[in-house]
Amino acid sequence: MSKYFVIDESIKELPKEEVSAIELEYETKRKNAYLKNREKTKSRLENKITDLKCVQNRIIIVIDLDGKNTHTFSDGTQIYLGRQFNNLNRRHTEPVNAYVIDAENIPKGAEILIHPNAICDTNKINNYENISLEQNNSVRYYSIETISAFLWREKKCSTWNPVKGFELALRVFKPYSGNIAGIRPFLIKNVLYITSGEFKDKIVNTLIAADYEIIFQGDNGQEQRLIRCRHYENMRHDREEIIAINYELTDQYNSGKLLIGLNTSDCKTINDGN
Repeated sequence: MSKYFVIDESIKELPKEEVSAIELEYETKRKNAYLKNREKTKSRLENKITDLKCVQNRIIIVIDLDGKNTHTFSDGTQIYLGRQFNNLNRRHTEPVNAYVIDAENIPKGAEILIHPNAICDTNKINNYENISLEQNNSVRYYSIETISAFLWREKKCSTWNPVKGFELALRVFKPYSGNIAGIRPFLIKNVLYITSGEFKDKIVNTLIAADYEIIFQGDNGQEQRLIRCRHYENMRHDREEIIAINYELTDQYNSGKLLIGLNTSDCKTINDGN
């Protein structure tokens, strides 16, 4: 099998300046269309009036599937990230900021942080309001299990409340005590400093992998993180992750010998404001 190429010498390639101008015009139109769609999506989420009702141990939510793919700089400039193209960790790539349509123990309209795997076709509410037929519409409705919801907060409130079965926490670090400068603190594994609930302000021992970091979109349009672990107050549960209160480490932290935080770059002692 042979291939033949016909070259028309009368066709001249465009100058680089003209090519750059065409590319810039296309990129500007694409960006403006994307930002316009983001405003439409925001308006839809703010006016999420629906008659959907949850069943026992389920939460009806509305979520923007594209809500985690942008970043807003301090000057207000917004860019597209496209997380799914270079990362296989679904905690990083999948949206977790949703809004409650109906739930048993969470107020309607509250913002909620959910497990990234809860956004799947199994939980999807299909053919509702014909939203899937609208071009470039990333708003979807889901009925997720209660155990897939971690934290919630009222509108315009900065405080996150754990859903039943979870608590907020920070990691615990031990400072380097040698003679070499610039060595960062060491993470103490399988312990957490609890910041909510009955064990608030105490360091506890946990099961392996109880430290779960939620990666979500903050009010400023930038990535933020919180740590949650499982704990069921005043009841026995097979998924309990706190196994003991560590009074020795708690006393060390209270005396300024340990640090708490999300990572080594932001951890502080009790005397530094934590």
